[in-house]
Amino acid sequence: MAMLTPRFLNAGEAALVVEFGSIVDPVINDHVVALDQALGSLTIPGVLETVPTYRSLMIHYDPLILDREALIGKLQTIQLKPRPQQVRKLWTIPCCYEPPFAEDLADVAQAMNLSPDQVVALHSGARFRTYMYGFAPGFCYLGGLPKELAISRRPTPRPPHPPNAILIAGGLSLISTFSMPTGWWVIGRTPMRMFSPWRDPNFLIQIGDSVQFQPIGKQAFDSLEQQAIASEEAAAKSELPR
Repeated sequence: MAMLTPRFLNAGEAALVVEFGSIVDPVINDHVVALDQALGSLTIPGVLETVPTYRSLMIHYDPLILDREALIGKLQTIQLKPRPQQVRKLWTIPCCYEPPFAEDLADVAQAMNLSPDQVVALHSGARFRTYMYGFAPGFCYLGGLPKELAISRRPTPRPPHPPNAILIAGGLSLISTFSMPTGWWVIGRTPMRMFSPWRDPNFLIQIGDSVQFQPIGKQAFDSLEQQAIASEEAAAKSELPR
């Protein structure tokens, strides 16, 4: 894999953005993931947190311990070894595309000149790449949406969707974690939790992993949902002071 030359951009006085490109692209994201993993394996005094995105890595640091030029110097010594996506983990995420979970499925089908069953088949038949978490804890942004489902965002935000909704818009898919208004289209829901404050790691899927959706019926969803709720309650109780 050809190495990409990064740009180093200031983000205030305590963060540095290492940018590998200007588009959403698997090769670019492989470099972001490789740098994030390399930094995670090192102990650089002053580095506080890293935030991977589609095409860049933001590094939060303490400027009283580590200055910008010293940080860039350390980064330039790292030999990146990007791994193609196919060698990373593949997750199968159950998704119910039935009412009442697929609130916007019919509208998406009509807008894209497809049947609802075709929308489900296209979405569940795709293999997605986990590019980043953003906007809210655990919001999982996925690339690889079939071009037949490349619907634009809604002209106006819709009312709050339930947690764990499966959304599409702008050539991407998303797994949400919290209820909030959105400009995306809700086509299903998963009983799985992408984010849990009581789990280690808090985020279920790692950046760079692959995702496929498995259609399930409402009865299966209800069963898996109860298991997820019970697991969360048990984890929360174990964190209570004794």
